[in-house]
Amino acid sequence: MDSMDRSRAFLRDVKRLVVKVGTAVVTRSDLILRLQSGMQIKELNSQEYEVILVSSGAVGIGRQRLRYRKLVNSSFADLQKPQVDLDGKACAAVGQNSLMALYDTLFSQLDVSSAQLLVTDNDFRDKDFRRQLSDTVKSLLSLKVIPIFNENDAVSTRKAPYEDSSGIFWDNDSLAALLALELKADLLVLLSDVDGLYSGPPSDPHSKLIHTYVKERHQGEITFGDKSRVGRGGMTAKVKAAVGAAYAGIPVVITSGYAPENILKVLKGDRIGTLFHQDAHLWAPQKDVGARDMAVAARESSRRLQAISSQERRKILLDVADALETNEKLIRTENEADVAEAQQTGYERALVSRLAMKPGKISSLANSIRTLANMEDPIGRVLKKTEVSDGLILEKTSSPLGVLLIVFESRPDALVQIASLAIRSGNGLLLKGGKEARRSNAILHKIITEAIPDSVGGTLIGLVTSREEIPDLLKLDDVIDLVIPRGSNKLVSQIKNSTKIPVLGHADGICHVYVDKSADLEMAKRIVLDAKVDYPAACNAMETLLVHKDLVHTGMLNELVVNLRIEGVTLYGGPKASNLLNIPEARTFHHEYNSLTCTIEIVDDVFAAIDHIHQHGSAHTDCIVTEDDKVAEIFLRQVDSAAVFHNASTRFSDGARFGLGAEVGISTSRIHARGPVGVEGLLTTRWILRGSGQVVNGDKGVIYTHKDIKIESHVVD
Repeated sequence: MDSMDRSRAFLRDVKRLVVKVGTAVVTRSDLILRLQSGMQIKELNSQEYEVILVSSGAVGIGRQRLRYRKLVNSSFADLQKPQVDLDGKACAAVGQNSLMALYDTLFSQLDVSSAQLLVTDNDFRDKDFRRQLSDTVKSLLSLKVIPIFNENDAVSTRKAPYEDSSGIFWDNDSLAALLALELKADLLVLLSDVDGLYSGPPSDPHSKLIHTYVKERHQGEITFGDKSRVGRGGMTAKVKAAVGAAYAGIPVVITSGYAPENILKVLKGDRIGTLFHQDAHLWAPQKDVGARDMAVAARESSRRLQAISSQERRKILLDVADALETNEKLIRTENEADVAEAQQTGYERALVSRLAMKPGKISSLANSIRTLANMEDPIGRVLKKTEVSDGLILEKTSSPLGVLLIVFESRPDALVQIASLAIRSGNGLLLKGGKEARRSNAILHKIITEAIPDSVGGTLIGLVTSREEIPDLLKLDDVIDLVIPRGSNKLVSQIKNSTKIPVLGHADGICHVYVDKSADLEMAKRIVLDAKVDYPAACNAMETLLVHKDLVHTGMLNELVVNLRIEGVTLYGGPKASNLLNIPEARTFHHEYNSLTCTIEIVDDVFAAIDHIHQHGSAHTDCIVTEDDKVAEIFLRQVDSAAVFHNASTRFSDGARFGLGAEVGISTSRIHARGPVGVEGLLTTRWILRGSGQVVNGDKGVIYTHKDIKIESHVVD
């Protein structure tokens, strides 16, 4: 006990403990293991500990017994029929009897008395029941009898686990947590079939055992494996129960039920299993790495990345693509959990839509990464070569920017695109995603960084998990070279006002489609519908439809309106359109809906359309639909937006569709990069001068030639 570390010193004062035994432990046929477990309970009993057991296993044991009995009584013909799964309540009723027979046999051999207490969810709604329960347990413990609790599944009216939000408990793990609180236990021990909580699936060799769970740090970083094959819960259920009990004041340890004497070791203060405690944040720092350390580490890794060959950088990207496809099931599981939580929280449908990684998305991302890998290496390209003077050669070469900080919302696929672009361009990267995508971002970051070789280091890409770290990062203008915010106007404005680091991006995606009087009707329908309906939540979706006034009389305006309404688009109008079409007037033209909603306005001609776009647009992407080439050229030359299209949907404004492989975002800035920003937008230039001893010396004797030299090799490797 003297060697007990500070985080487990409270164990000296433990008197009453609740121990939950899982189905996997109970149903094992290892008699020696069961005997060892029973001997631990006996020893604790003799040491004056008050031990309360919560056991799973009734359904599992009952299913085993009934399947065997059914098999014995089946004819050959019966065995050829499709096998229907057994009724769970019947399994519970049969299994409960067998489960207690196991415990009775075990404890009788050890000269220990035990008692069975069956409870249901509804029982705990009754105050008198809870009071009587406490009195009964107190009486049993005073007689050195081990109370063994189990949910009475045979008669329970509770719905499937976690479906009933009004439930008091959802499985035997949460029952154990409830009993620990109700019976005023000093400790809850949840026995599992693994050593404790890992940073990822225990079968993954990269996963590490977490000795002390810190909610602020680990909540968004842990990836769970499959649930128990024999029980209903698994580690997810145990962590939910442990967090609930710990933050209500009951310390919890999750540890293996297979290892001998683990309960005794826990009480001695040995550092086994995973500890949950409401003061855990005081014992373990919330940040493994500070903001500056993270940025410096990313810069150092980026320099190692730049130092390796082009083929080695290419291989990293191909390994990342393979890793994403290999772990697709795991990614989908974590993403579905994010989506479910976002829906339950009540987030807007547009945000939930951006959050969801639909079927085929992982394969699409992996293929985009492979396309990027197979593009010409952008690092070290000789852009210009000049003879400054005889024997003095100057080269302008492409070079990584350094360290990028990307702050993005909702879309976890953006993390993959940005990370792959950073690797291809040789930049270090710090990522801060929205809390609504924390599980998706955590697993994607883990998979990508594990595919980066140790010679470069996973610190090349840092994942910022706390919003509180952003202000610290925005002060690091000596380490971070560029900030790219991808999100709302509010987010972009806040970042621009909070940092001296250059900021690249766009605040709004208010994109226009102008349908001119000469437009082809069918083409206009296709483009308008695609620009609005294909992906309404995207920043390149149409938000305002401008229509030439002559189309009111030809009926084309009406057809466009009907087509939009058929697709479920809600329409608002400018002052002219709202009166003519009898639709609500838009409060402002400067609004990004990000949903199946748009504004319509009528304009006099192409010049009026251009004026409207310049006054109300966001300089993102704007389109004209017309068969008049002269009108089209006026629009293309005069609309001052990052992307301007003729007879093509605004949805083409995308890095992958432009052939950039992927995009880090779309910039409406007029400095450095504009439009979809791919690899080239993440590069700057360096000047390399090769001489043979030349000096300036007041320019005496130097004859400047400044001749352009034909570039033969684009890459310096």
